[in-house]
Amino acid sequence: MGKMFEFMDARSVARSIVVSLGWHEIATSDRLWAPKRAELWKGKAHIPRMSKVRGLSKLAAYSLSIMDGKRTRIMKEDLCSHVWEFRFKKTAPEYWRNLDPSWKGTGPPMRRYFHPDGSQTADPNDKVWGGHECTFSIITSYIGEGQIRNHYVRINRWPPMTVSRREDWSWEMANHLYCYNSVPDAEKEGGTGPLFPVW
Repeated sequence: MGKMFEFMDARSVARSIVVSLGWHEIATSDRLWAPKRAELWKGKAHIPRMSKVRGLSKLAAYSLSIMDGKRTRIMKEDLCSHVWEFRFKKTAPEYWRNLDPSWKGTGPPMRRYFHPDGSQTADPNDKVWGGHECTFSIITSYIGEGQIRNHYVRINRWPPMTVSRREDWSWEMANHLYCYNSVPDAEKEGGTGPLFPVW
């Protein structure tokens, strides 16, 4: 039966857990779920911190990863866990685009770093950054029953950035002038993002 479960997809195995006590024991084993979890994580940009908690079963890690991968509400832990690529869009003024090495083809995209104290920094010699003081805020407003109405990130007084999630679990924040993309870090020790589920 264990061999049979190995060839089944994760959803089918999860459904079989409730068939009987005997099926439950086999269908929830770490031996069965370890390769399924590895397959799920393959090609993903970020692995959620909550799924790497010591002592967590492989089935629980798989389930938490699936749920977190669907999350589109970004938290401070997400911002601070990642390095971010910063690029201007075509709609940005030409002067700014000329300062962006990725636009001119003279270098890689600029990078930005978010910090727990609410500040943001850049690499040395970044011509756009200029060493000025920079802060960020995450704004979330709700309508009835916890349903999100608005959710965005704002840097200083610049236009708000809408937040989206890609299939590889990476993040993008963008407005009409520029965008931020999280740099893949699937091998980061301990994972990334909040430790407790946020949906």
